[in-house]
Amino acid sequence: MVLIDENTKVLVQGITGRQGRFHTGAMLNYGTKIVAGVTPGKKGESVRGVPVYNSVDEAMREREADASIIFVPAKHAMNAVMEAIEFSLNPIVVITEGIPVHDTMKFVEKAREKGINIIGPNTPGIISPERCKIGIMPSRVFKKGSVAILSRSGTLTYEIAYNLSSNGLGQSLCVGIGGDPVIGTDFVDLLPLFEEDEETNAIVLIGEIGGDAEERASDFIKKMKKPVVAYIAGISAPPGKKMGHAGAIIERGGDAKSKQRALQEAGVRVATTPSEISNILRGIVGTDGRKLE
Repeated sequence: MVLIDENTKVLVQGITGRQGRFHTGAMLNYGTKIVAGVTPGKKGESVRGVPVYNSVDEAMREREADASIIFVPAKHAMNAVMEAIEFSLNPIVVITEGIPVHDTMKFVEKAREKGINIIGPNTPGIISPERCKIGIMPSRVFKKGSVAILSRSGTLTYEIAYNLSSNGLGQSLCVGIGGDPVIGTDFVDLLPLFEEDEETNAIVLIGEIGGDAEERASDFIKKMKKPVVAYIAGISAPPGKKMGHAGAIIERGGDAKSKQRALQEAGVRVATTPSEISNILRGIVGTDGRKLE
């Protein structure tokens, strides 16, 4: 198991808000085991049959949970994540965007001290197709298989997953690492997990302009045995231009071409269009997802 599976029990923080209610329903419909929700002052209510508690402490006294998903507004998100960390919930999927950077830095540091995976902030979440979804992604585009997707872009994740699924290439796990400048779990944290995962035969890395996450990933990929295929969004973006979200701004060499070059030097096949990824993968793992000899 990498991070989640069909037995993962989930706590929803911010469950009574509009987004929390809607996506709790969608996750339950997918088969995710949601055992409790938390919203201060709402104890005794329920959402889709899920009991609501005032705090994580209260919820954990009566329910057993493994992971958490955060729909709490940005100004209160840090306290919600810290609560989840206190009870060693792992992973903690932080959907909320617009969290102050200094707040994110505090809870990311605390999580690292305890060995907890923070997914996000500003993430679509994580999905193990046909097993468990902790997030807001459209589940219909994903199909169970052996290709892992690690992505900085939510919408590109959906587009590429749909293309892979349509071409018979299902996924073992898909992780949106988040679009903010500071995030919890990065490419370099996840790649070693998939290198060891028996259910994953190939990895798709979806990057974009800004930062140096892809360059750092390239250093690790050089040591990997499993094939990695990548796509970098923002090839035509002008330097210094913010594109899409807070994490996508070119600085200190974080342009698309430099990222493509670093990945190619690490032996990664870099696609020029999202749809090209499935064609490349078919030459690497075939149509059944098993690595070709």
